[in-house]
Amino acid sequence: MLESMEMKGIRVSAKAVIVRNGKLLVTVNNDRDGEFRLLPGGGQDPGESLLEALRRECREELGVEIRPGDIIYTRDYIGSRHEFAHRQSNVHQLEIMFSAELAEGEIPRMTDTADDFQTGVEWCPLEELKSRRFYPAALIPHLRSRADGHGFPNYIGAVN
Repeated sequence: MLESMEMKGIRVSAKAVIVRNGKLLVTVNNDRDGEFRLLPGGGQDPGESLLEALRRECREELGVEIRPGDIIYTRDYIGSRHEFAHRQSNVHQLEIMFSAELAEGEIPRMTDTADDFQTGVEWCPLEELKSRRFYPAALIPHLRSRADGHGFPNYIGAVN
């Protein structure tokens, strides 16, 4: 995932879960291990509400306006507990994931305000997430369960 993140305290991040016709809208990114996919979104700035952060991040990463829905998942990412511990041992991020839709007429695209490691955007079929490098991978069964109309837990844990 990200090369190196130095952080003090807990970072709060807002993420968008945008599903259309069985496909999840993701950012395509690259690091030294190759290509990977993430939910669009990112860190909340001081003085910014979660929804303001979510809208800003989607404009920066997807070039679109969104209509946020409810909080559907939360997770802790504690870097020292996962495969990136050697690069992210000091990272603790609380991710709050909202259901969202694209505003009418919006078409996702790569922007020049995207993160340096982002290389594109794509609609990834839910059934293909497991065969791709997607973070958080622990979210995949919850997304599929939700798409099938089954119940799901809101807090998915300290997972990657």
